Amino acid sequence: MKQIALSTTLATLAFAFSANSLATTETFSIDNSHSFANWELRHVVARTSGTFHDIKGKVVLDTSNIANSSVEATISIYSLNSSHLRRDVHVLTDEFLDARNHPEMKFVSSSVAPYAADKGTMRGQLTLHGVSKPVTLDYQILGIGADPWGGMRAGFKATTRINRADFGIANKYAANGPVGNEVDITLLIEGIKLGADGQPFNAKKVAEEKAKVISYPMPAAPVVQPAAPVAQPVAQPAPATVQPTPVAPEKKESTQEQLKQKLLKSLFN
Repeated sequence: MKQIALSTTLATLAFAFSANSLATTETFSIDNSHSFANWELRHVVARTSGTFHDIKGKVVLDTSNIANSSVEATISIYSLNSSHLRRDVHVLTDEFLDARNHPEMKFVSSSVAPYAADKGTMRGQLTLHGVSKPVTLDYQILGIGADPWGGMRAGFKATTRINRADFGIANKYAANGPVGNEVDITLLIEGIKLGADGQPFNAKKVAEEKAKVISYPMPAAPVVQPAAPVAQPVAQPAPATVQPTPVAPEKKESTQEQLKQKLLKSLFN
């Protein structure tokens, strides 16, 4: 039963990874550090430009059918930067953007109409200065690819032109005064792909998870230890036989020798 349950778990995980790899709809979180809403308008007879650098939101991209894609973006008015502090403060006052009462502008797409694999038009609602108006943007998908840190990124560019007077942003100058009403906007967006958990996708982490599934340890079969060999009695060597020291046979003296001994005794006694 344990083996069947394990096989079912592995099959489920494999299917989940396979389904994720075949997914065509991806969500990209707007990278606030690498995205900009640039603007440009007439000043007298020249052009003045600046940017908003605090952008948050997401791009839902359906690569199999771009028309199903969508965009939501919120821009902080206080992130205005025209490289001239005094002008920035002036534009943030109630004479122009009125940042105190309207600290954000927001765009929500309503439809996407591609006319090429990477280009098309997008319609949506722009809320600026407390006024919501429909706008149309020309967009371009700059590319989708891996970053050096294991993630996936996508680049987008979109342009449009609005009339600031349509959003109630007027001032003491007439329409033909030193500050033009028409504002050209260029959005440069870099998105970070999100995983199913809503966190930044990381290919290295996914590969590690796949490796864990593939190398999941199977229960090892019990190892039968061979029976210990029975100790055989060690044969004791037979005790060495002590051979008796041979006794020299008693030497019998000849009669002549006996007489000689007697003669010697008689001479020295």
